[in-house]
Amino acid sequence: MSLKHNELIVNPENPFENCKLGRAKYANVLNSIIESHPKGFVLAINNKWGTGKTTFIKMWEQDLKNQSLQTIYFNAWENDFEDNPLIALMGELKAITKETAKDHFKKVLKNAAPLSKNIVPLIVAAVADRYINIKLLNEAVVGVSESITDIFENEVKDYVNKKDSVKEFRHSLSEFIHKTNKGKPLIFFVDELDRCRPNYAVSILEQIKHFFSVSNIVFVLSIDKTQLGNAIRGVYGSEYIDTDDYLRRFIDIEYSIPEPEKGIYYKYLYEYFEFDSFFASDHRKNNRELGSDKNEFLQVSEILFDGTAISLRQQEKIFAHARLALRSFKTLEYVIPIVFLLLTYIKLTNEKLYNQIKSKSLSLEELQEHFKGIVKKNITGERERSLMWIEAQLVLYYNNHLYSSYDTSRIYKNDSSEKKLLLKSTINPEKDGEFLESFERFERTRNVSHLDMGHFMNKIDLTTNIQL
Repeated sequence: MSLKHNELIVNPENPFENCKLGRAKYANVLNSIIESHPKGFVLAINNKWGTGKTTFIKMWEQDLKNQSLQTIYFNAWENDFEDNPLIALMGELKAITKETAKDHFKKVLKNAAPLSKNIVPLIVAAVADRYINIKLLNEAVVGVSESITDIFENEVKDYVNKKDSVKEFRHSLSEFIHKTNKGKPLIFFVDELDRCRPNYAVSILEQIKHFFSVSNIVFVLSIDKTQLGNAIRGVYGSEYIDTDDYLRRFIDIEYSIPEPEKGIYYKYLYEYFEFDSFFASDHRKNNRELGSDKNEFLQVSEILFDGTAISLRQQEKIFAHARLALRSFKTLEYVIPIVFLLLTYIKLTNEKLYNQIKSKSLSLEELQEHFKGIVKKNITGERERSLMWIEAQLVLYYNNHLYSSYDTSRIYKNDSSEKKLLLKSTINPEKDGEFLESFERFERTRNVSHLDMGHFMNKIDLTTNIQL
């Protein structure tokens, strides 16, 4: 059993074979866009961190290779140790250079050389290197005072030369791409652009725009536009920059991979982490009180992960931790999957709230409000009853955590022959009868009303022995 979700293997013959999210159809859409615009453009795949962009890109890249298209994959985050992105981008081009195109690539390199020069005044360079050679400094000062006109003229010449160099570089690059790919477009993937150093990310954008805007190159930028926008504001030192407008200068087409179909990913993770080996074991299946654990685990998974902002990566981490913590339970020990998974979810998404529950610093009503905040997008007529059932369990075990398993006087009280609810549901405050029924049903059907939050948290915090 794996402790984490490993990177999916991309089958060269069938790239999307192991894709569990049904995303091959989106690659087909993007393929048709490339076919319609083979002369080149910049495409941005804009999705939040942790939504599987990199996996999709690697599968799509192999799919393009299978169609005899030349591709380059460049991870900007892994390569931001290089101060000049032009050098890194040219290095990636060199890697695909065929024998027949070597002379063309040498020409591209020659034309790129003037563009990569960092002409820094002597004094600034000396300060940057944290030392100053006094002799050189004196000579520089004298030189500046004697030849200001010459320096200005040289800077003008350098500007003109650089402008010509850009034209020559683009022309030679276009020739090289045509020679290398027999007229087909080169697909240049730039991944993790939003995770690298802000100035490096902006520099890559600028160089793609100014140096690589040539025929037959399709750039695919993998980004979280919100995070990249923050980087741009940081580089330019202003929070008022319209980053959407700024990015429109570089991006021709923006595409967002649609959310996976409901239920598809958490069910896959349930199988991947082999939860059935515990929940569906013969001993538990045949126990009347434990036989429904699998269904309850999947029920709360649906509520927590469908239609919420939890990323695929976060789902993986929650399931991985839950599976590890589950090994702390004995074969026939009560897990109460609804509360167990909910608390695991809270621990990995809101540690502050988890610690407040653990330290007993919340009231019952405050915990109810937090629960409502977690599930508010799921409060619909069809789910209302299920959510009240979960809320009742959460309240009962937290009440036991605060007071004792025999003191439910803050939740309800016995009034002659019937119980009277003292605590309203936050899911639907008008349905006292149904909320009270949840407590009665739980006590009537399961012999676990004595448990408290510590029963679950000790396992989730991995403070008890792991069962081998």
